[in-house]
Amino acid sequence: MKTSLFLITLMTSIFAMPSMAIAKGSHDPSQEFIAKQFDIWNVALQTRDADKVAALYCESGGVLIPTVSNVVRTNHGEIADYFEHFLELKPVGQIDKAYIRVLGPDTAVNSGLYTFHVIKDGKPADVHARYTFVYQKQHGKWCIMEQHSSAMPETEQTSSH
Repeated sequence: MKTSLFLITLMTSIFAMPSMAIAKGSHDPSQEFIAKQFDIWNVALQTRDADKVAALYCESGGVLIPTVSNVVRTNHGEIADYFEHFLELKPVGQIDKAYIRVLGPDTAVNSGLYTFHVIKDGKPADVHARYTFVYQKQHGKWCIMEQHSSAMPETEQTSSH
């Protein structure tokens, strides 16, 4: 009887756990968990549904400083509007270099370099860019508090530093 109760409790605990990887001995998210947040965002891009992408940004305080627009977006409607146009390029993102910092149990930063494979004027093209994602856990759910993305100013051939 005790064994059955133990197994039921164990199974309930396992299935009740959030699908979040936690660093051992800590309440902070793992770097792997934070890296997967980009994958979730990238999969949302593949749906070509601007509202699904915008839903990944924090309801309270989410900011998008986008790659191919001069307009900073600060609410769901503005963020969705940006993605309505950006998704026309059929973007597929790829992280080239990531620097992940976990700042605590509810906040993390992923910054680095990424490439978007897009279709521009009917032809495949690559957009190399720098990025920063700030993630925050709000109401038990991880969201994008801020994203800043800007195209690389130099090509690899002209980079002098």
